[in-house]
Amino acid sequence: MKPLTWDSVDANGQPYRWDNKNLRWGSPSYVLEPGDPGYTPPSVSTPPQTKTRKRMKRQRYYPSRQADQLVWLENFRNKIGAYATALGLETEEVDALVVRCRWLIYLIGSWLPAVRAWNLACTQALKLAETGTGGPVVLPTFTPPALPSGVTAQDEGALDFIFDRVAEIKENDACTDIMCSDLRIIGSEHGVPDFNTLAPELTAVIAGNKVELGWGWSGFRQWLDQCEIHVDRGNGWQVLTFDTTPGYNDTEPFPAVLTQWKYRAIYRIDDAQVGQWSAEVSVVVG
Repeated sequence: MKPLTWDSVDANGQPYRWDNKNLRWGSPSYVLEPGDPGYTPPSVSTPPQTKTRKRMKRQRYYPSRQADQLVWLENFRNKIGAYATALGLETEEVDALVVRCRWLIYLIGSWLPAVRAWNLACTQALKLAETGTGGPVVLPTFTPPALPSGVTAQDEGALDFIFDRVAEIKENDACTDIMCSDLRIIGSEHGVPDFNTLAPELTAVIAGNKVELGWGWSGFRQWLDQCEIHVDRGNGWQVLTFDTTPGYNDTEPFPAVLTQWKYRAIYRIDDAQVGQWSAEVSVVVG
């Protein structure tokens, strides 16, 4: 045995715990060593393994366009309860799915459009601050839309939670093709196309006192959500609009002197740019 000091360690190099059987308290305190009567070999503890949850990829049955996502979430929210008994779902399980659907519906259908409108207002405020001729600039303040009755904020991963439960439902022997079709949880045979080389075809022509910008969906309307258009009026690229309908009119007043305005565009799915920027187009205004 040896005296116990503040830096004593066991045979594994670990500090002695207060409940170690080899500790002998008293004055002086000491610790038993291998070979001493009553010595108990220390056990080697293995730290618990923490599993990292793998983030699920978007499921093929879930639409890529946010307008269609709203329809999907509303349909699933309204119909999942009708199949609860057949699928053996508890009331708590159905409620957990419904509240997450309603939360995502609020975010996609109300909160996100408000954010985008505020973003455009901020861009306009900056433009007025840089080149306006009026009085003091009033900076826009973002006020999120109120939560509808019955809608509550949910933890992160609401959509992944729904995907996990849908996977379990589809593995349930009681789940029929009719149920899957009604809940819209049957995916297409093909996944989302590769958009790496996709780019809008942008045109710009002067029509009276505005610039008419033309663009289309390039045959991918069912997958794409928006077309993001930028403008450079001589002071760098700035967001002009997030357009959801082909064709946009730039009604910015023309300057007093001849100036070249340039435009470019890129597609979006959700809140992410996809593919490549279009070729730049330009017009001379003034």
